[in-house]
Amino acid sequence: MLTAVIAESGFGHTVELMQEGDRNCRPSWANDPIDFLPAFAPAFLTNPDHYVDTPSQTPPVDDLPLYQGIDIADVTLVDSLATATDACRALLAETVLGFDTEAKPTFAKGEVSTGPHLVQLATERRVYLFPVNASLDREGLREILESTRILKVGFGLGSDLSQLSSRLGIEARAVLDLSRALPGDKPKQSMGAKTAVARYLGRRMQKSKRITTSNWAHPRLNERQMLYAADDAQVALRVYHLALAEGHLTRP
Repeated sequence: MLTAVIAESGFGHTVELMQEGDRNCRPSWANDPIDFLPAFAPAFLTNPDHYVDTPSQTPPVDDLPLYQGIDIADVTLVDSLATATDACRALLAETVLGFDTEAKPTFAKGEVSTGPHLVQLATERRVYLFPVNASLDREGLREILESTRILKVGFGLGSDLSQLSSRLGIEARAVLDLSRALPGDKPKQSMGAKTAVARYLGRRMQKSKRITTSNWAHPRLNERQMLYAADDAQVALRVYHLALAEGHLTRP
């Protein structure tokens, strides 16, 4: 049957027909990820007024210069009461923050994550890393994350919000998941951090799998882990401001 179709219509047209058939056979949820926001997601995520369907094209990522990221001197590891006090004071003075979390990966089947093990909050100039451990005073972190006055922006935040709620009892509010909010190259296509950095910053963001899957629960993070985590949070903030300026987002 396929041979007959190719003979009659040509190979190129046959591929188009096969692709169209694939799209028509896909379940509705595959085309509408917004419908599958988790129940715990803040109402802000489900507000359609913050999603602007503006087509935009992303340049070939491999052709772009490397994204340099933040300098380690501008990263603060919040590992003492004094540092936490200073960090929370600085963060509470902001109206928009870059936001992300990291968790020690799970490898065994059925293994449940004990994350988050690190919470990252970024301003334009500095990123604060909050290790999640027994000695951490979480009330300052809770005040920031649950504040409706401070917008928190990041990429792919579904599991981050779930883990914050289930493990720490923190119900993050005023959160914008840029993966869902930013317009993709195709209708209703979600956007990851790498694609967003290519589009809005014109840079190629390199993410090491070794660092991604490293032990984020370790009491002493190394410099590469700290830079990786800091970039994830700060780049979201930079993308947010640029997308806002281009009219791809609306100001809450």
